[in-house]
Order: sequence, then structure tokens, then C-alpha cells
Amino acid sequence: MTFPVIEPSNRDEPGIPADIDSLREQLIDRLSLAGIADAGVDADLLIGHVLAQSRGQVQAAGILRKPLAEADAVAILELAARRASREPLQHITGRAPFRALNLRVGPGVFVPRPETEQVAQLAIDALRSMPDPEPIAVDLGTGSGAIALSLATEVPHARVWAVENSPEAFEWTSRNFVEVGAANATLAFGDLADAFTDLDGTVAVVISNPPYIPADAIPRDPEVRLFDPARALFGGTDGLDIVRQVSHTALRLLRAGGVLVIEHGELQGAEIRQILTDDGWRAPATHRDYTTRDRATTAIRNT
Repeated sequence: MTFPVIEPSNRDEPGIPADIDSLREQLIDRLSLAGIADAGVDADLLIGHVLAQSRGQVQAAGILRKPLAEADAVAILELAARRASREPLQHITGRAPFRALNLRVGPGVFVPRPETEQVAQLAIDALRSMPDPEPIAVDLGTGSGAIALSLATEVPHARVWAVENSPEAFEWTSRNFVEVGAANATLAFGDLADAFTDLDGTVAVVISNPPYIPADAIPRDPEVRLFDPARALFGGTDGLDIVRQVSHTALRLLRAGGVLVIEHGELQGAEIRQILTDDGWRAPATHRDYTTRDRATTAIRNT
């Protein structure tokens, strides 16, 4: 008589934890060694992604040392290896939280950053302050659609237009516009230089997070350097080529008293204020982000 051969489980081998707490500790150690600053956050989010749990649920399960299926543990460890190689967490999960939204992202589109949430707030506040029954906003170079869709959902009486010129990014933008389903948001494919000429002189707020890294600069973080699309990062020799174009386009689009909001690097505020002053804008002002770094400059369209 012959008996079937039963392959032994790998559960007792080192490296495959039996419970969530042990797995979480292993992931934190691995990600910390890879130079990831918020290793605990990323560990929770990777575990939660596979188990379809929130970060709080993962932490609670860790405290209770809840058991973990071997297949789930292996899947999580595989994702952790990708993150340890500095692949963006958002590419691994396919999602990027931004304000109240949870956007689809992946290769070819710039991953929205937390500091941009505050830049979007400047535009949201400006839109809400406008007396127009349906103030118009335009997002130049919308990328994933994060800013435009935030404006549309948080200021529902506004009408929001957004333009993107990267075919790779536009695929992600389109998915996000469909998924969010904001009826007051319109997406177009094209260059920001000649976008929305039919709106000339009627727009209340123009916002842009343009490419602003100088061409010869090397981004510090591997997630940016290796994975973000170059066309979303680099803005010419001094990094301000697209900023200059945004200024010109916004002057065409905005009505008198309309507001311009531009995101930029922490050392570019003075240069951008000078560009805007030279172009005839009124009251250019630079604003800091949550880390107290200069992050955005606003200005008002003259009469």
C-alpha cells in the first residue's frame, strides 16, 4: 500500500510569523533597515491591505496577538520586500489617500503628497470666499486629479475644470474622475498653456502643482527618484519654466480679483513672488506647510 506524500508546512521555519504582532514587528525591523522613516505606519498599511482591515484594526489584532493564515503572512512579506526596495507604498496598494479621497495611483502618475493637502486648502478657502453662485476653478496639470476632485467635492457649488497632458497619468486621472463621480468636475487632455480658452476671464481660482525641480537636481528620496514620472518633477534649468507658463495661463483665465495658487519647492518662494510681480499680479504671498517649509505662493489678478 502506498500513502500520499504530504508536504510539510513552512509555518515553523524562521521568517513566517504565526500571529499579527510577530509579523508587524518583523516588518517594522525590515522597513526600518531599508531607511523608511515611518516603518510602523507602512507595516500597518501593508498588513491592512492584504487583510482588508483598517490601521486601527491591525493594531488591535496585534495587541491581541491574533493568529495569521500562512498564505496571508507570505503575501504580506512579499509586499514588504517590494516596499523595502523603496517602491512607493501607494504603488503597492494601488491607492493614495488625499484629504477625504482615496485615489487610484500607479506607475506613470505623480503620487499626491500630504503637504499638497494644505495647498489645496488655500484654493478651497478662496473658492468658498467668492460671491459667485457657482465659482469656477481650474487645476492646471492635475496629475491624479487629487486637487481638482478635492475642490469639486468640498466646494460642491463650484464648477471645476482640470487638464493633464501626460497620456500615462491621464489614464489614472480618468479612473479617479469616474470613481469619485463629481458631477461638477470636468477633465480634459491637453497642455496647460492653451487650456480652456472658452473660460478666459471668468475663472475665480486657478491652482497648479507644476513640475518645479531644477533639471540638474537629483531627488533625495528613492521613491521620487526611481518611481515618480520625470515630466511631473522637472521644470527646466531653474525649475520654474512651468511656473512661468502657469502665471501666463492664469492671467488669461482669471477674472479681476481671481486668485492664483501655485505649489513649489521650499527655496523658490522669493523667485516666484518676483515672477508674479513682474507679470502684474497683486499681493503675491508665500505660505508654509505643516513642516514650516515654504510650500505655496498665492496672488490676486489685478483689474
